[in-house]
Amino acid sequence: MRTLVLTNFKLRRNLREKLSTFWMKCCYVLVLAMPFVLLTGLLIKSSLLFGEKSLTELIFSSEWKPMSGKFGFLPFIISSLWVTFISVIIAAPICLLTAIYLTQYARRVVLKIMQPVIDILAGIPSVIYGVWGIIIIVPFVSKVAGWFNVHSSGYSILAGAVVLAVMIIPFILNILIEVYRTIPIELSEASLSLGATKWETIKKVLTRKAFPGIISSFGLGVSRAFGETIAVLMVVGNVVHIPTGVFQAGYPLPALIANNYGEMLSIPMYDSALMLAALILFIMVTIFNMGSRYIIIHYEKKI
Repeated sequence: MRTLVLTNFKLRRNLREKLSTFWMKCCYVLVLAMPFVLLTGLLIKSSLLFGEKSLTELIFSSEWKPMSGKFGFLPFIISSLWVTFISVIIAAPICLLTAIYLTQYARRVVLKIMQPVIDILAGIPSVIYGVWGIIIIVPFVSKVAGWFNVHSSGYSILAGAVVLAVMIIPFILNILIEVYRTIPIELSEASLSLGATKWETIKKVLTRKAFPGIISSFGLGVSRAFGETIAVLMVVGNVVHIPTGVFQAGYPLPALIANNYGEMLSIPMYDSALMLAALILFIMVTIFNMGSRYIIIHYEKKI
């Protein structure tokens, strides 16, 4: 009897383990397949435009006249790059220095106060950031442009980048705080015992140890910045031209899709063009993520 009970127990346990393993593998395959499903869907939807125009003509042309069959995506690509990189340039040092202060210099109570504040910033809807940008940032950018004898309404690449930088700060900062907190305290103590100052320890020991995590956080920030739509759309100007300065208006790819997709579904070629815009955005984000992964792998091999 006892042997039978033990046998039944082992069978039930093995069955549960097999079911758990099966569901975990299903979830893994689902997550792995998602990018390929998205890529395939975008390729299919944009195939109509590929049949009419060459890829080189679409990407490197600056003429956007959909009703005349002219779909040049270069102004939108350049605007996306402008806004994204300026926002990351603004946000990166702020996040890095704030994370260092909160984890290495500030008291624990300061970090406890800051964490809910960061979470609140991350949870604010993007449209609120957009309204804030219209009320505060756009007039400020217009005034700053006047200092350089440049006429600008304020709706510009710089306004979009500033709003976007504020939006991505909590995402990058949260990751950086966790990265610095996971570094073993023994590394800091060993460096200080050898005569290094606090700042030398942070710069030459802790930051070098945290470098892969720092690159990952910035990569996430770039991905977030590329895909942000509403807030940037509200302050960037949405003018179809290749911007040559930060005080000029721009028209990023997400804004193009958000502004036109709903009302242009009935025009097959226009619909296909907007799907191609989404495909270009997807590829750009993928390239930068792969680039950040390459940097991390290359750095880890060196050390």
